[in-house]
Amino acid sequence: MLKENYFHKIKELPEIIKQFGGLVIMIIIVISSFAILNNIFGEGDELVAKMKIEEERIAQARKLDKLISSLPSGILVSFDGTDHFRLTNEVYEKVCNATKLIPQRAIMGANFLNFRAHELYTMNGNQISETFVKWDSEKNKCFAGFVVSGKNVGIDETITVSGEALSFLSTGIDTRVYFIKNF
Repeated sequence: MLKENYFHKIKELPEIIKQFGGLVIMIIIVISSFAILNNIFGEGDELVAKMKIEEERIAQARKLDKLISSLPSGILVSFDGTDHFRLTNEVYEKVCNATKLIPQRAIMGANFLNFRAHELYTMNGNQISETFVKWDSEKNKCFAGFVVSGKNVGIDETITVSGEALSFLSTGIDTRVYFIKNF
């Protein structure tokens, strides 16, 4: 009896109120469904943290690109006594962090002082396993190097050649290690 009376009152309501009530119920159902799905499948906090890290990386890359494009083309050095463009200590660190490339010229110059590394490099067809450019906060210097391996020619030997990156080559688009002091 109570149900019939209740349904009868709903039937007597104007059409606009019935439609508005239906809309409110649909909104509640949709929001509830998304809340349930978010609890089941949601990685909200983890996803937001990953997105923030990616945004910071992109912002940092843009700053480094802006820095690199503002540098003059040519050889950039970290020391006095040369006609090349001298980097301030702050810019030297930023250029080091922005540099990822070590060209053949720098590798051959560093190899010249390490005979065994040069031998492996020649035997394995001039292949480099890995290159790296890293800023050392304790020494306030940039270090660059590469790893030469003889595994592809049957020699179980790996040599890491590294040293201070004293100069860089700016192309206007990127920077490259120009000279590695490894003695």
